[in-house]
Amino acid sequence: MTIEPNQAAAQLAATAPVRPDSPTFTELGARPETVAALTDVGIIRSFAIQEYAIPIALRGTDLIGQAPTGTGKTLGFGVPLLERVRSVDEGADGRPQALVVVPTRELCLQVARDIAAAGKARRIRVLPIYGGVAYEPQTDALAKGVEIVVGTPGRLLDLAKGKQLKLTGVGQLVLDEADRMLDLGFLDDVEKILSMLPTDRQTMLFSATMPEPIVMLARRFLRAPVTIHATHGPEAITSPLTRQLVYRTHPLNKVEMVARILQAQERGLTMIWPGRRHRRRGDVRGLGGHAPLAAHRQVAGPGAAGAGRDLPHLAVPLHRPRHPGRRHRHAADRRPDPGGPVRRGRGAAGRRPAAGCPE
Repeated sequence: MTIEPNQAAAQLAATAPVRPDSPTFTELGARPETVAALTDVGIIRSFAIQEYAIPIALRGTDLIGQAPTGTGKTLGFGVPLLERVRSVDEGADGRPQALVVVPTRELCLQVARDIAAAGKARRIRVLPIYGGVAYEPQTDALAKGVEIVVGTPGRLLDLAKGKQLKLTGVGQLVLDEADRMLDLGFLDDVEKILSMLPTDRQTMLFSATMPEPIVMLARRFLRAPVTIHATHGPEAITSPLTRQLVYRTHPLNKVEMVARILQAQERGLTMIWPGRRHRRRGDVRGLGGHAPLAAHRQVAGPGAAGAGRDLPHLAVPLHRPRHPGRRHRHAADRRPDPGGPVRRGRGAAGRRPAAGCPE
């Protein structure tokens, strides 16, 4: 159930813009083994959030990192985690030493794979824990021992209450995409998890936005954190690789407009966000947070890309399914958060997506 290093290495890739004069990971203080693992997949220089976050995190300081999704936050906290955790050869006792809390199971798998890839030279054991699957493989992996756990709040809380997940050895905590956990109603579970952790720990919080409840959470659980911003201004909410369009239309004409968009030449594979699950209709295939993991894999698995299948989507998205041919997303309803479908689903539409929203 833990992520195999050779499996993880195939998933890690550089996607955010990198300045030619950005410091290398060696210059930032990363271990030679970590630098070698990143070099193997073509990552040599740091992204902005990594350049700012890694030196601070390596000092053991609590921090708040604000940057859009897809700008390299995973390595921004993953590299410092790998610097501080011990491997089996270095005397690890099998208890989790670091915990990463994420909002969705897809992000859970992505983060676990990226960290495992960066730690493959030292064979750091990284375990993804999420709901929608059986408990036994996860509890068996915990019994064998892991160094880093990446998980969603609900399943983490279940295993912690059942004593299968022992949190007494956790010295580093990461809350990734904290604003999404707030949106999905996980903040109470997150606070319960935090109360189970040792007070003597390093806490890192990463979020694309900082709504008031997240600010209050940081004030309660972080100790004199350093706040860093990889980018500034509303234009930084979305990826620079994303082109956004808005189509103004009457609600009764939305279906026809989406149909016309789908008839565009060379549009590529497409994801549609209807906003509420009852709006799905017709012969299209739909996904959402209510669907079991098997349904997500059936609709959005490797065969979906080959079949040219379009995915109508919901407010709880698949996070960065690895289909390079998927280039377009359409939000069928205007959202209160203008960056939501783009900021949190950018990778789902490939490397250079276009996004449209009938208003």
